[in-house]
Amino acid sequence: MKSIYDIFESKAIASYWTDVNVNMADPMIGTKYFPVSKQTGLTLGWIKGRNNLPVALQPAAFDTKAPLRDRIGVKELSTEMPFFREAMRIGEKDRQDIETLLAKGEQFAQPTIMRIFDDTKNLVDGALVQAERMRMALLYGGKIGITATAENGRDIAYNYDYDVDGEWATNNNVALLAGEQWTVANKATSNPVDVLLDAAEKLAERKGVKAVEVLMNTTTFKGMIASESIKKAMNPLGASSIIVTRNTAKQFIENETGLVITLYDKMFKDEQGVDQKYFPDGYATLLPSYALGNTWYGTTPEEFDLMSGTAGASVSIVNTGVAITTIKEPHPVNVQTIVSEIVLPSFERMDDIFVIKAF
Repeated sequence: MKSIYDIFESKAIASYWTDVNVNMADPMIGTKYFPVSKQTGLTLGWIKGRNNLPVALQPAAFDTKAPLRDRIGVKELSTEMPFFREAMRIGEKDRQDIETLLAKGEQFAQPTIMRIFDDTKNLVDGALVQAERMRMALLYGGKIGITATAENGRDIAYNYDYDVDGEWATNNNVALLAGEQWTVANKATSNPVDVLLDAAEKLAERKGVKAVEVLMNTTTFKGMIASESIKKAMNPLGASSIIVTRNTAKQFIENETGLVITLYDKMFKDEQGVDQKYFPDGYATLLPSYALGNTWYGTTPEEFDLMSGTAGASVSIVNTGVAITTIKEPHPVNVQTIVSEIVLPSFERMDDIFVIKAF
């Protein structure tokens, strides 16, 4: 008969997460723009921003113990790179309950086992949340900001500015004026197609970059296609009576601008448990056909020090750099699962995108 230590082992948890993630119906798209790469070691201080300039990173405490998880968020960060780590524990009572069910037959314990596997999967998913929110933050703002209140009254704040001299904000961004904004209230005066064409021309003129895609969420898209200019362009003689569907409007705009419209509405919960969109309302970002940087993973302390099985630990790596660690603790008797990552995107091609603040 399997013991609880055989079941809740890092390899089994990693295999379960991988199987579920392969069939994810709503995948994160950030790796399309920032492919995943691995850097050996604990330091990501060489990460580059615009024009390969190094990104200034802020230090925090090292050698911190992983707290028990209660929600997705940053709980511990360390040294000059963002270090994320949280844990879950199967306590003595939980362990004995599962062992009792296993004695009756593994099928009786299966529902409880799957619940605990799902809880652990949520830790790994939370690690992916942090990487995706960083990538999307760069695509609409050029900065990464992470703030959380940790246990014991320690406030943690990380800010990474990839546009230190402000040149990107000046040359690769535009905020539409009140009458131009993509809203229903401005439907008579807005002209989204011209705005997109103008942004694409600026990229081509300044950097020789051909934009092929525009990223936004559905709320921004609905404000864009509310414009009467689109109806008039599609049917100059019958604009007042034409019914424009989302699909026909999308196809028309894509044909006119040469830009494929990508809608991204995936959400996450922030450190305060509030639902947030990875790509917020009111932004549209023009993108080229190639990657803009990399999603760099470093070597976590768990991977560096415990991979060999030290201290009764078992470590497995998923998604290139997310470490899943299971540790048997003799007193109190329990199994602890720790998920940790060191991750930060580089943004060498920052000058090759253009951001429209549409409202």
